[in-house]
Amino acid sequence: MSRPKLINKLKIKHPTLNKSQLETIIDIFFNSIKTALKKKKPVELRGFGSFFVKEIKEKYTARNPKTGEVIYVPKKNRIRFRISKKFKMFLNKWKTKKSL
Repeated sequence: MSRPKLINKLKIKHPTLNKSQLETIIDIFFNSIKTALKKKKPVELRGFGSFFVKEIKEKYTARNPKTGEVIYVPKKNRIRFRISKKFKMFLNKWKTKKSL
């Protein structure tokens, strides 16, 4: 779902808020998540899942598969997402009902 579609859905649910207020709410929400992840703090959204930063170790002897050249790969941070049990159950129930 794109950002404008999300804003439109929120506008339908909360007609008293205008578009600029909804954009501000969405910006604050996502900027808060970004800030926490930059500080390597996990972000947990109950009933949805959690985001966390995982550090990938450096590799001294990696190879470029195209040329075979030996290259150095520095360590880096990756963002991972772990789905909550409640959301996973919701998705699996939806999938089984849809396939019937």
